[in-house]
Amino acid sequence: MKQYIPAGNEQVAIPLLTECGGAIESINVLHMGYKGIVEIGGHPQKDLPLLAPWIEVGGQPAPMEQLAWHRISDWIPSYEANIKGVPGLGIQGTVLAPLGERGFVYRLTAVNHGHDKLDLSLGLAGEWLETRHTINESKPMAGQKFVYESGWNHSFVFDFRSTVSVLSFAPIFEETMDIEQADVIGDAISYRFGKKLELMPGETASADFYWGVGFEEVGSTTSAKEMMRKGFDCLLDTTVNWLNARRQISGNEALDRLFNTNLFFNFFYAAGQTLDTEQFVLVTSRSPRYYVSAAYWDRDSLLWSFPSILIADSEYARNMLEYVFSVQIRNVGVHSRYIDGTVLEPGFELDELCAPVIALYNYVKHTGDTGIVNEPMFAKGIRRILNILDTKKHAQTALYETFLQPTDDMIVYPYLTYNNVLVVTMLGYLAELLQPFAAENAIMDLKQKAEETRAAIYKHCVFEKEGKRMFAWSIDLNGSWNVYDEPPGSLTLLPFYGFCPWDDEIYRNTVEHIRRPEYPFSFAGCTVADIGCEHAPHPWVLSIANSLLSGRKEHFLSLLPHLKMDNGIACESVNEHTGECVTGEAFATCAGFLAYAMYESFYKGGSLTS
Repeated sequence: MKQYIPAGNEQVAIPLLTECGGAIESINVLHMGYKGIVEIGGHPQKDLPLLAPWIEVGGQPAPMEQLAWHRISDWIPSYEANIKGVPGLGIQGTVLAPLGERGFVYRLTAVNHGHDKLDLSLGLAGEWLETRHTINESKPMAGQKFVYESGWNHSFVFDFRSTVSVLSFAPIFEETMDIEQADVIGDAISYRFGKKLELMPGETASADFYWGVGFEEVGSTTSAKEMMRKGFDCLLDTTVNWLNARRQISGNEALDRLFNTNLFFNFFYAAGQTLDTEQFVLVTSRSPRYYVSAAYWDRDSLLWSFPSILIADSEYARNMLEYVFSVQIRNVGVHSRYIDGTVLEPGFELDELCAPVIALYNYVKHTGDTGIVNEPMFAKGIRRILNILDTKKHAQTALYETFLQPTDDMIVYPYLTYNNVLVVTMLGYLAELLQPFAAENAIMDLKQKAEETRAAIYKHCVFEKEGKRMFAWSIDLNGSWNVYDEPPGSLTLLPFYGFCPWDDEIYRNTVEHIRRPEYPFSFAGCTVADIGCEHAPHPWVLSIANSLLSGRKEHFLSLLPHLKMDNGIACESVNEHTGECVTGEAFATCAGFLAYAMYESFYKGGSLTS
């Protein structure tokens, strides 16, 4: 299976950078007007990428081989390669999407390790065929592709237009390229840019290819020019300094690499800035490889992605909350939404209704910004959440219904234990947050509702199975219940959310039961022994994170050598024997939750704990 090494920044995502050859199959931007992602790609039928490095030695093609990759500061992809038939020549490639810039740079470096002079050319070539729109599914966009020379960059500009421009991208170079070609071939546009070099033994030379992205010609060309004026080294230093300020280093190289890479993948792929309106938005993933990409879920963004972003950058976390409590609050609790807040997939989910308040509480505890809850945007949002919650309560019992489960699948019974635990947590958090601003009777009402729901869970959601009392997964308040668990909303997290102590007998019986070999989704005894569910019947990465948050650090360390996932990045589920991705590649918000669980377990306090 082809492996990818994603890169990107707040404005441009590079999800399909191939490990085998350093080619970029596509790039994309978030677009508010189109409610999702606009992506430009190569010609997959001809196996031609959007951009790929090429090398010629003595006028003859010299393909790279044995690419050895690493990530600079655990995020910026870089490789070293040999050249077939030219043992003295080494090639290095780095794909840098600089922080705060609307574009990226591809640096190619040639090193002559031999004893003879080398005459070579190196550059980038590609073909632009596809322009796609992605929200869960990728579909071709109707429009026309253009390529033309521009005085703004003294090179070519590429536009996609539908009446007017939708997206433009353009290269620029510090020195005039020896090779600059762009041609329309049928429905595609092919191009080739390159530099001729004469390398003496021991010499090194680099060529930097700056690519700007914008709404139209001037925007894309000047974005490229801005990066060129700063220079590759300056852009690299600025980005590395930002990354290093947020990385965690323990000395356990495998642990650090997994943590930091997933931290940054979540940071840049679960949030971003739209090209057309420059609005900050949240999504499940900016990679089209994830099967529900480019859309918003309260749960995914706020329970999974938010905690690790809060650790990395509290100002960025505040941006997330402002987006949720302004753009997304109108349909809070609805299954999924477009990035403009309108409904994508209908269906109420109780855990998603609770998520904004839980994130808000975590923000206040982390930053000390207690006044945020009294700001009009947040105060109004809290009232809306509570009003919706009241409509979901059973007429006689303090339990709250949901229409969909945390996997977004249909319920068996309407009252889920985990979801109602989140209600208890949310109401308790609100009582604490609003204490300085609300009347005493309002605070007492929140506390009373929380305790009534806590009591109702113990009264109605606890059943005896095989002589042991345990929490049901869901009930109908008419005597029906089921034993089950879902990684996106697991019963293993009840103490984590403050509902019960870790040594609570009912909780321990529950967890023991769903981890038994007899439970069909326990995967007990496998190489990766953690819980799955019907939605994806393999161990979930979210379950591995849940286990960490439940104190199972030694269990995690035993899994660490086997967690291949999606080339080191979190996915939905993995093969229970190999640890390789089975479902849900490039799952950005899950990467955030994994990073958060690792932080809480190994890095919190500034040193590695085991």
